[in-house]
Amino acid sequence: MQQITILCVGKIKEKYLRDAIDEYSKRLTRYCKLNITEVADEKTPDNASETEEEQIRQKEAQRLLKSLPEDAYVITLEIEGKQLSSPELAEKIESLAVAGSSHIVFVIGGSLGLGNDILKKSDMRLSFSKMTFPHQLMRVILLEQIYRSYRIISGAPYHK
Repeated sequence: MQQITILCVGKIKEKYLRDAIDEYSKRLTRYCKLNITEVADEKTPDNASETEEEQIRQKEAQRLLKSLPEDAYVITLEIEGKQLSSPELAEKIESLAVAGSSHIVFVIGGSLGLGNDILKKSDMRLSFSKMTFPHQLMRVILLEQIYRSYRIISGAPYHK
């Protein structure tokens, strides 16, 4: 069974988002071994300079790196990454399993994005849209798409 890790910055405070994450986590248990690892986020001061923002991204990147498994295939979520359709994401997940990549890690940055140290570890840069989403909501969207991918892989019906 493939292992999927969602490695992310920050905690989910909103109950409705936690409920959605719990629901998709429960649904995914029949398809993969899911692990969600959260690292602490840095407080961003109002009107932070670009230098301060870069320091924050790097501090968060260092925390992410400590939780990044060595043997995993790393997919970073980035606005400038490659956009895939749901069937294409399913094909990617399935092809990684066939190629022997039994552990996929999806990395979601904090409100300022991902630092260079974690970006260097990326095997694939994935974008869900040119739009910006709150990183807490992105976790739900990602879990839904992973679930949809496994439904597609298994040939099960799924609403389009």
